[in-house]
Amino acid sequence: MTKLLKRAKKTNLQLIDYGQQDAIDLISYEALLENPDNIALDNRLYRILFVAGYPYVASSGWLNNLINFNHDIDVSYHLDVIEASSSLPKLNRKITELESTKRAMIKSGQLVGPEISDPLESATALRDKIMRGQEKLFQVAIYMCISGKTLEELDKITKLLETNLAARLFYSKIARYQQIDGLVSILPRAEDLLSQKRNLDSSSSALTFPFMSSELAQENGILYGVNKSNNSLVILDRFSLNNANSIVFAESGSGKSYATKVEILRQLMFGTKVIVIDPEREYKLLCQSMNGSYIKLSAKSKQKINPFDLTTTQRELKDLSEHTQDLIEVLSLMVGGLSSRESAALDKAIIKLYTNNPTATPLLEDLYEELHNLCQLKLNERLEKYISGSLSDIFNAQTNIDLNNDLVVFDIKDMPESLRQIMMLIISNFVSNQVKLKPQKRLLVIDEAWMLLQHEESARFISGLVRRARKYYLGVSIISQAANDFLNNDYGRAIASQSSLRILMRQDSTSIKNIVSEFALSEYEKNFLLTSAKGEALLLADQNHVAVKIVASDKEHPLITTNPAEIYL
Repeated sequence: MTKLLKRAKKTNLQLIDYGQQDAIDLISYEALLENPDNIALDNRLYRILFVAGYPYVASSGWLNNLINFNHDIDVSYHLDVIEASSSLPKLNRKITELESTKRAMIKSGQLVGPEISDPLESATALRDKIMRGQEKLFQVAIYMCISGKTLEELDKITKLLETNLAARLFYSKIARYQQIDGLVSILPRAEDLLSQKRNLDSSSSALTFPFMSSELAQENGILYGVNKSNNSLVILDRFSLNNANSIVFAESGSGKSYATKVEILRQLMFGTKVIVIDPEREYKLLCQSMNGSYIKLSAKSKQKINPFDLTTTQRELKDLSEHTQDLIEVLSLMVGGLSSRESAALDKAIIKLYTNNPTATPLLEDLYEELHNLCQLKLNERLEKYISGSLSDIFNAQTNIDLNNDLVVFDIKDMPESLRQIMMLIISNFVSNQVKLKPQKRLLVIDEAWMLLQHEESARFISGLVRRARKYYLGVSIISQAANDFLNNDYGRAIASQSSLRILMRQDSTSIKNIVSEFALSEYEKNFLLTSAKGEALLLADQNHVAVKIVASDKEHPLITTNPAEIYL
């Protein structure tokens, strides 16, 4: 104490003289009491446990159960290598013992069970791998420390931890009458006083790594939510990924539209222009709140989109080839498919319409006349309803809308069911042409996109749009509750592979198998998707996998909720 006072005077520090107390007493805890199964320390109880039993086969990342445990837990992991010179004689002796037991049982007519055959097979395989240098042998010890204010709380947490480990077939024990030794073994001192070790080979030991939770935070991104593993913020800039496309797969009621609207609000804050194709009128309130352009397309609507609409730049560059092929896809969907002869006639007629009158935009009725001149009577019969029939007011008119707003929502809920898919395709084609005219940071959101996979023409068009979007600084967001429709379809899988951002929410048992296979998910991620609560998602950004809880602020929530109890309250 005298030396400490002298040192304090030299450094101009004030130190209170506590009489006979020394410096160690000043920084030590108040009291420590060791009980048979816990330690009382500073008015709190601590309990040390160790992993005593391991399954025959351990799954990858099983220690995530401890990382994601919902209570405070300290985990100590001791790993010591066993040299081959000492491990091989022991393995050979064990193999000899097992083989002798097996021969004796066979000689006496007894049935050799797995308690003999399995260890013998494993030991023989391990010995061969060690001799070849393919494996090493390690001694592994895993200790855990939990705490609680009362003994009842401590017992409850202990039960939860034991159940959590038992789900992966790991068996834990309390270090009875060794709690102090356990506490020392838990501390970062590289001392294993409990010495509760288990021999594991390299492959089995590797299953415990990486012993960390995933984080995803980029400097210029938007907030997607809170990391379920460690409560950090998940911040991502989708435009910094390989491409800005995304897919959202979720069953009905799991919060996919809510999550999408949260992203739209925050993308708008960063200057991203957003275009939404809304088949269920879920984005109307959001659009009105943000002073966006709300375009309601229906059979009686005065707002029109001409499928033949072409930008001035495309006309000047005579860039008709790609537009013509996209237009043929749209027309093929409208007439229920085209033969090769009809497709060739359409190609010829469309090019002639643009070249004969370079300044005017043709209409569907102009194509009808041109096809009549080419004697395409059967094709014209199928176009008749769009020209002079019941659907003549929908597609046979000049475009009278524009995209000069930060948020544009196309509402197609009032479109006849048979025309929704056609209109989604026409809107996508219109947006694609506008994006090519002036590339800038844009997001195209297509809700209920499973409709576009019902016909090959629309599926092929959207697949091509997703593939080309990166060239024009466009990100395409595909939202669907029918994951199997995408993953069982060639074009759907192409769309998924061309999307660097995948947001997977709660799935049912019929779709989980395809999702696990397509995105190479772990067993933990599979279970998470089957049991996740509303608003929880697994976010895959290139090679990053993060479990996230989508959160909205108190001011954002009223603009994006679709809960009828909140809307009509």
